[in-house]
Amino acid sequence: MRITCPICGERDRREFYYQGAAIALARPAPDAGEAAWDAYVHLRDNPAGVTRDLWQHESGCSAWIVVTRDTVTHEVLDSALAADIGMEAGA
Repeated sequence: MRITCPICGERDRREFYYQGAAIALARPAPDAGEAAWDAYVHLRDNPAGVTRDLWQHESGCSAWIVVTRDTVTHEVLDSALAADIGMEAGA
């Protein structure tokens, strides 16, 4: 898979670190209980089709990038700097 870094151009995906889905997860309250914390830490959707993911260009410019891709075909549909669309690293 090739990812286009908005700063460095098209690169092999091995230059990037995958953070996860580009969505904000609601952090449970400290006293929410074991089940809520288990779900927050371990459970994620694994959709087939188009997703938005957060990647860091770790072996390049270190920029955080939101990549829109199809998990079935591995086609990368779009990439944008996370800062430009209001995302933060680790969000």
